[in-house]
Amino acid sequence: MEERDVIQRIRRKKIIAIVRGFEPEECLELAKALYGGGIELVEVTFDQRNRELFSKTTEAIRLIRNELSGAVIAGAGTVLDREQADLAKEAGAEYIISPDVNEEVIRYTKELGMVSVPGAISPTEAVRAHRAGADFVKLFPVSCLGSAYVKAVKAPLGHIEMLAVGGVSAQNIREFLDAGAVGAGVGGQLTKREYIENREFGKITELAREYVKNAGVTR
Repeated sequence: MEERDVIQRIRRKKIIAIVRGFEPEECLELAKALYGGGIELVEVTFDQRNRELFSKTTEAIRLIRNELSGAVIAGAGTVLDREQADLAKEAGAEYIISPDVNEEVIRYTKELGMVSVPGAISPTEAVRAHRAGADFVKLFPVSCLGSAYVKAVKAPLGHIEMLAVGGVSAQNIREFLDAGAVGAGVGGQLTKREYIENREFGKITELAREYVKNAGVTR
């Protein structure tokens, strides 16, 4: 998929589901359940505590891409270096999300033809990321500062598209969007481990529908 098409999908669909710590097959079933509820963007994260588990992340991305190509767009999360960006690209990831501003990773992501979403919390970091070529900036963790902070940061930095990540719930997602975020990343409040371990994927679909409705996303 072309970078511009991925960027447009993120703008339109707004919600990126963050998937962390599941088996590849579970990630695929989770992606299907999320899609059933209207969420079309899934970030599968690298576990930095154990590099031996990186292969599970890439396999999950590969499965989602192969089984749900065009319907769900998979990206890689917690990407900290060029090697991990390469692994993500080889698996078929369309975007790279990081918790930090690493200008080398941002530039390399763009060289690889992927969308770049580094993480920042201050205006200085957001500007650094944007100047390095980031397509979006992930404001993380926004739960510590709230939607008022997003609005305050966006006031002078309206040219930088930002995603709210960290503590975004179905109840407050609208607040963050109204404050100026173009979208949000949502983790454990959406991809609930208990539902996945019990294979209650229908409950994931219902949660996804609630997020989508409150965010005002249309299919």
